Amino acid sequence: MPIILILIVLIIVLLIMNIRIVPQSYQYVVEHLGRYKTTWDAGVKFLIPFMDRVAKKVSLKEQVVDFPPQPVITRDNVTMQIDTVIFFQITDSKLFTYNIERPLAAIENLCATTLRNIIGEMELDHTLTSRDIINTKITAILDEATDKWGIKVNRVEVKNIMPPSEIQDSMEKQMKAERERRESILRAEGEKRSAILVAEGEKESAILRADAVREQRIREAQGEAEALMTVQKALADSIKMLNEADPSQKVLTLKSLEALQKVADGKATKLIVPSELQNLAGLVASAKEMMTMDETKR
Repeated sequence: MPIILILIVLIIVLLIMNIRIVPQSYQYVVEHLGRYKTTWDAGVKFLIPFMDRVAKKVSLKEQVVDFPPQPVITRDNVTMQIDTVIFFQITDSKLFTYNIERPLAAIENLCATTLRNIIGEMELDHTLTSRDIINTKITAILDEATDKWGIKVNRVEVKNIMPPSEIQDSMEKQMKAERERRESILRAEGEKRSAILVAEGEKESAILRADAVREQRIREAQGEAEALMTVQKALADSIKMLNEADPSQKVLTLKSLEALQKVADGKATKLIVPSELQNLAGLVASAKEMMTMDETKR
């Protein structure tokens, strides 16, 4: 009995030790007696003791590799350094396990060779302005070459292009000159805009002042017209009242003398006496008689 119990315990331990749990986004390549048997996806799996083994654990996630700068020569014989970033993903775990040794080194060498071929057909200026074209060409070539390794190259990005130091200095000077030119243009446009705003402000101010002066003159003219109308109305009312009172000839003569007195009090050097008032004696007598009548009434 003790021997049987020990055997049962050993078998259970052995079975537990051969249980494998494959995580999500992973695949396990399984060999049976040294030969490829199957590829396990995510889940709980069981190995046959002493006969099966997991040859390789393969991640199916997208991976990123940043390769060091590679020296390349352009068509116009300019040597520069270019470093790249590759995004790839394993699509066939069996091919990746058995068809390639040191896959990252293989991808790096293939990328460097492809990059030299592409840059060798381009001039320096074209290289600096054609990163998208370079990325597309390298991606297509690497994806086709790595397909037999079970690898898919999703994209390749040229991270940095470093021309020789003298060319970099020249480029920096050009960029500085371009920045200064743009700053000058922006400054000139700002000054122009400011001048336009000032001129528009002065124009609006002048229009407002002119409107104010015009409004003032209109109001003064209206005031004078209203004053004149008031005087004329008062004069008309007085004449109307005088006509309604039916004054005698003596009253009219007295009013004429009052008007003549006001005219004489002015600064005029000449006085024109109406023909009706030429008889001064009669006029004085009339005035005296009127005054006597007023005293008698009092």
